[in-house]
Amino acid sequence: MNRRFTRLAWAAAISTYLLIIFGAIVRITGSGLGCGEHWPLCNGSLLPPLDLPTMIEYGHRLIAAALSVLVVCLAAYAWVLRRADGRADGRIGGSAVRESAPERSANPPIRPSARPSIAAYVAMALLILQIALGAITVKLDLPAWTVILHLGTAMALLAVLLYAAREPNVHWPSGVALGAAALGFVTVLFGALTANMGAAFACLGFPLCNGQAMPTGGMLQHVHWTHRLLAYGLTAYMIPWAVTSRRPAPRYVLLLVIAQVAVAASMVLLSLPKALQAAHVAVGAAVWAGLVLAAL
Repeated sequence: MNRRFTRLAWAAAISTYLLIIFGAIVRITGSGLGCGEHWPLCNGSLLPPLDLPTMIEYGHRLIAAALSVLVVCLAAYAWVLRRADGRADGRIGGSAVRESAPERSANPPIRPSARPSIAAYVAMALLILQIALGAITVKLDLPAWTVILHLGTAMALLAVLLYAAREPNVHWPSGVALGAAALGFVTVLFGALTANMGAAFACLGFPLCNGQAMPTGGMLQHVHWTHRLLAYGLTAYMIPWAVTSRRPAPRYVLLLVIAQVAVAASMVLLSLPKALQAAHVAVGAAVWAGLVLAAL
């Protein structure tokens, strides 16, 4: 694979990870409307007055803009590489067979492994969807369903960019790896649902919910408890995979999952300090990235 393409894909993936964390900081600090209901402008201008909520929301948008540039460049570069590879295939199948050996060696075709898949195009489509969801979220005054879809799309974009960065060293994931990734994705989405529905305080104490294994409270309590059960299930799922796998990746992911549970426990026991809430999102996104890389 072309090194420039790989570096560009890694840069876009890292930017997506940072965008997810910054998006969480926007939510945690209540800065989601720091730019008012204006989009793509901020409070009606390109360079607004920068009070703290506006700075946070504006910074989030700047990272999104940088990510957009990277993904567009990645898709354009993928098109260039695929087109060049197609021309090379045409030379091999057509007039190139009549060239002399020195002429053929002077213009060697691009290796098949240098031709990227359509992952960059999928990333471009997800980016467009992400931008649209971001605009809808602002225009509709941050309803929970749009915030969750916004995060889910960001996680999908991160996975696709990691795939692009790992080409051609990608293998079809095993059933165990796919199961772990699916469980991790659902856990992340339920975490977002818990945060955006205001259910974070619905279950006090740890590891049980208000001292109960089967909470009897309302919907908020059930949403929070479901998120915890999914996290416990992911931990239990990862242990045999990490123990039996010959590769180190599942063990690294298990360590991240344990760290995430520890951060969550501290967050609940300390009454949800904002710093730990941000750390919870950061480690959770790292768990998701680790699951994707381990699966690939």
